[in-house]
Amino acid sequence: MCAGPGVTQRVLLVNVVGLTQPLLRHMPNLSALAARGGLRALSPVFPAVTCSVQSSMVTGLMPNRHGIVGNGWYFRDLGEILLWRQSNKLVMGEKVWETAAGRFEGYRSANVGWWYAMNASNDVIITPRPVYHQDGRKSPDCYVVPPELHDVLTEKLGTFPLFQYWGPTADITSSRWLVNASVEILQRYSPTLLTAYVPHLDYDFQRFGPHSPLAIAAAAEVDAALAPLLSYADEHGMTTIVVSEYGISPADNPVDINRLLRREGYLRVYTQQGREYLDPWTSRAFAVADHQAAHIYVRDEADVARVASAVSDLDGVDTVLDRNAQQALAIDHPRSGELVAIAEPAAWFTYYYWLDDGRAPEFAPCVDIHRKPGYDPAELLMNPDDRAAKAKAAAALATKALGLRYTMNVVALNGAAVRGTHGRLPDSDEERPVVISSAANLLSRSSSPMPATVVRDLVLDAHRLQT
Repeated sequence: MCAGPGVTQRVLLVNVVGLTQPLLRHMPNLSALAARGGLRALSPVFPAVTCSVQSSMVTGLMPNRHGIVGNGWYFRDLGEILLWRQSNKLVMGEKVWETAAGRFEGYRSANVGWWYAMNASNDVIITPRPVYHQDGRKSPDCYVVPPELHDVLTEKLGTFPLFQYWGPTADITSSRWLVNASVEILQRYSPTLLTAYVPHLDYDFQRFGPHSPLAIAAAAEVDAALAPLLSYADEHGMTTIVVSEYGISPADNPVDINRLLRREGYLRVYTQQGREYLDPWTSRAFAVADHQAAHIYVRDEADVARVASAVSDLDGVDTVLDRNAQQALAIDHPRSGELVAIAEPAAWFTYYYWLDDGRAPEFAPCVDIHRKPGYDPAELLMNPDDRAAKAKAAAALATKALGLRYTMNVVALNGAAVRGTHGRLPDSDEERPVVISSAANLLSRSSSPMPATVVRDLVLDAHRLQT
């Protein structure tokens, strides 16, 4: 089955996070797809993190134009640090499905798990969204458009496995669910474009390192999970494009950038019930840590040079970009910090700002991506320094099963156990993300990496293909 004259070719765009070319030797399904079609290396945008790269892929724009300067930033008008917002209206620029809808008659798009899905213009949407109960409990679930699809998917696939999507219990279950939901949508709605997100490689690569045996096993798991989706697309004559946002590199050096700023007198906290919370309103400077990038917000222009000098001297910091230097990496946007720090290879930035673990905020040992003022990869691991961590987790889950409020205090207050990271631009070809196409004529034969911004045009070109 294929698109005939005047018929728009249907496209499946799959985002396999962390996929690099060396992994394909462990992934027979994706290897076969590349062999019959094509493969190219990709150059991610900076910072090479989920929200920034995805936004560049769907808009064809760099972060200084679409405005997604990281997985979160300091919202100056609100006075709050917010990560993992979900409204698509934060992404400036026309999205590929919006461009395509104006060019191809009867166009329909489905978004399964790509970020900024809420308030998007897709016809079908699935994105993680917990149930926040009145008593403070949180239950797994997802946001679905059209709403009647929610119960269909829940009945067929079970409740969206939120606690296997992120945190110390994250595993292949969530990726399988998203793949199976994608197949169901293709069968039920036959969209012209379906974008699917497959996150599993991210977990064990950050936990154990990208070259560990467990990482290799994760690659095989992802490849097997993808089989029904790739088969459906092939059997129904769709063009499949597989992309990766970034490669993950080994890590062993957590960099406490906010603790430096606090010791230097720039970062201030406020105290409640003996615990300390970062105070962005009165701080002269603080950092929003995001893997290997950190936006540093400096209140007074007179402090910028001194803050830059102090951060530059911190072990694990590669470079610090002022507004002028940010232009070279297309990260110069009003949402960006006055300074942007880039970590050295194998280093990454922590969000930690307290100097005494006894005064750490209540959310610190928990999985709490919305309250923490920066990214915390330690959330993927049970605290290795706490022998009772697994027992605490089991007790919390038992409490949850009874319908009672619970706290999962199992996350380490340091990043010593983290073994993988990303965010800086690739330091080697082996760490580059890739793009694979089932259509041999979609990718040129050049050996040079393609910019991630080209993914938008690849999708539009694929819609025109007559296979």
